Amino acid sequence: MSSTASDLKKILGKGKVIDDPAIVKLYSKEPSGMEGEGAIAVVFPESVEDVRRIIRYAYETSTPVYPQGSSTSLAGSAVPFERGIVISMERMKKIHEVNLVDGVAIVDPGIRIDDLNVELARYGYMFPVDPASSSVATVGGAINSGAGGMRGAKYGTMRDWVLGLELVLADEDATLLRVGCKTVKCRQGYDLTRLIVGSEGTLGIVTKATLRITPLPEQVVYILAFYDKLEDLAQTVVDLKASRITPLIAEFMEARTVELAKKLANVEIDAEGHMLLVGVDVYREAAERMLRLLEETARKNNAKKVYKAWSTEEAEEKGLFAIRRNLFTSQVYYTRQRLGKENVHVLIEDIVVPPSRLVEAVKRLDEITRKYGFTLILGGHIGDGNLHPAVGYDPEDEEEKKRVHDWYMEVMKLALELGGSMSAEHGIGVMKKEGLRMEAEALGSPKMLDLMRGIKQVFDPKGILNPGKVV
Repeated sequence: MSSTASDLKKILGKGKVIDDPAIVKLYSKEPSGMEGEGAIAVVFPESVEDVRRIIRYAYETSTPVYPQGSSTSLAGSAVPFERGIVISMERMKKIHEVNLVDGVAIVDPGIRIDDLNVELARYGYMFPVDPASSSVATVGGAINSGAGGMRGAKYGTMRDWVLGLELVLADEDATLLRVGCKTVKCRQGYDLTRLIVGSEGTLGIVTKATLRITPLPEQVVYILAFYDKLEDLAQTVVDLKASRITPLIAEFMEARTVELAKKLANVEIDAEGHMLLVGVDVYREAAERMLRLLEETARKNNAKKVYKAWSTEEAEEKGLFAIRRNLFTSQVYYTRQRLGKENVHVLIEDIVVPPSRLVEAVKRLDEITRKYGFTLILGGHIGDGNLHPAVGYDPEDEEEKKRVHDWYMEVMKLALELGGSMSAEHGIGVMKKEGLRMEAEALGSPKMLDLMRGIKQVFDPKGILNPGKVV
């Protein structure tokens, strides 16, 4: 171990290599509770040439490398399980170009999404992909995971906003590869850019990205509504879509989860029942008409309470986002209360179903969760059918861990039965590898996995890039 760290210090300089076990341990875990034991050292490249030096060394010595952004994955995607090197991209965080005419920003992989948006806001623009961890999540990490977020119903995921990439390949020369364009229309044969997006660092190390950007909305109006029946909540969304409205965000939480989250949110909102949060971007002249339509549609579908806001600023002041933001916190809080201990884990699923089958999905999720002796905590992006059911458990209780695993697998099977997918925005990592196999079989396309393994072999012949992940 000391030999590898010593070699890296000679190659990069001491200031770019850390082998202190306590610090290495911090870079070996992620919020899912998963932790690896294989990291030798953490390296902090500051340039493309630094990355190439690391990869040349790793290739020559057949040493695994684990690229990381801020390690906010929830599928085990960035955890080092084999003896290897963690490559933290956090020092490569430069914005190289913002071009409003071309509608692009060219950035390093280590810049955080919120920091990028602070800069873009100076020009009245934004990068619209917004994972829940956007305050710490990096562009490179979001590219690797194929991240989405609350604005996914309108803007999609990372694959829709990455135009081009620069990456280092894991070969003898640490080849620098550039794919994609600075233009929306771009035909280069096989779409290697989209192949890299969502590949979880298994095909190359991203060192620069060309991203699409879009103007900030002139105004966004919001409603926060509560319902006794989930069917009424879902019908509200159906009616809005039938009215040719594409919400900027459309979020929901089931009633039990709302009750838990309200305790932590500290807001003056009478939150009871299933919760729907809808935001629609409009021109200022249309704000009053749109807000009236949102409220009327909610009340027509038996909303008990409807709170309104004319802008994002007013929505923040009124606490309209507070309950939704406490989704994960409420899951941790409930588990600690149930088990009477602080050291708990919360397993957050990430499935997607056609929005038309969301009500059926929620009912069956509750049945599955009760079958395994847990209480369902649930929220998600109703606008695109992305659900995040979760259960908490005691990591020291082997029997409970097994039940959680079985629950996790059955939830993925449910998504496939309903015509959806077992992974929406969290990736595959190690936790969903079996789910990927199930989905390939459900599609009648087991060959899909063979093709993925073949692609992996072409890009990474020695298998040193984030080994054991995806396929």
